[in-house]
Amino acid sequence: MFKFVAAPIAGIAAGLPMGLIWVLSVAGMMTTVLLISSVGKMWALHQRRKREEKGKPLFSRKSRRIVGIFRRFGMAGIAFLTPILFSPIGGAVIATQLHVPRWRIVVHMLWSAAFWGAAFTLLAVKFSHLPIFDHYR
Repeated sequence: MFKFVAAPIAGIAAGLPMGLIWVLSVAGMMTTVLLISSVGKMWALHQRRKREEKGKPLFSRKSRRIVGIFRRFGMAGIAFLTPILFSPIGGAVIATQLHVPRWRIVVHMLWSAAFWGAAFTLLAVKFSHLPIFDHYR
């Protein structure tokens, strides 16, 4: 989440146009999602085996909460919360471990990245007059 929020701030401080900041934010998140969802199945199986070998329970309190979100809102809920709660890496890992098909992960994460990228970029532009931005210029 930090990088997804910090990218528009850095873009404004660097003097980049708003559209480019938005495109770069979306591209950054989608690059992460594509990489994680590509190797995600192998990684998820590896993690599951490690948990079983150590005798750890399959579900923790945190994982039950995530499964609850998934059951209630589906992949759209996970994608919506990814930039603000899970980070692009975390959201892609969660979706992969829930066995969501890769194309669905990509589609949902794309609209989420576009929405949150626009929101964070607009917020950065709106508050770009604050002294914090002067420090970076």
